Amino acid sequence: MDSIRLMDGVVDIYMPDFKLWDSQHSLKYLLARDYPDAARRVIKAMHEQVGELRVDENGLALRGVIVRHLVMPGLLDDTAKITRWLAEELSPATYVNIMDQYFPAWQAKTSPKFADINRLIWRSEFEEALAGAREAGLWRLDRRWRHVQPRFEFVEIPPV
Repeated sequence: MDSIRLMDGVVDIYMPDFKLWDSQHSLKYLLARDYPDAARRVIKAMHEQVGELRVDENGLALRGVIVRHLVMPGLLDDTAKITRWLAEELSPATYVNIMDQYFPAWQAKTSPKFADINRLIWRSEFEEALAGAREAGLWRLDRRWRHVQPRFEFVEIPPV
């Protein structure tokens, strides 16, 4: 928060990640139980400083917050709570990039502790994440890049 306060009046565009909502998930995956509370405080302070994303006539960002959220396998409850919080506590016009490119690597790939996230997300999980964000009231969901960059194909593996 100290750094965010120092940037008031200096930064025009903030682009924070909001990874996880649940403190137990944050402890397990990030080793930071207080991450969700810290993320909420900091993102709210960013929004108070620069507001909703404003763009010019060419779509160039001028000022505001762009929140990034990576959908994690099996953690759609976190996604739903994050998107609901963004819509209710910040604004339904919050610009959100809900990302589908989670890829298990390093310990997520090798440690039994992380077996539950040792997979790509399913297409249905990503679609549910987007639908939940819309149901929460968010309407500025960034999907433009999906039309210009090649995408890998999701493999739908039903849960056991």
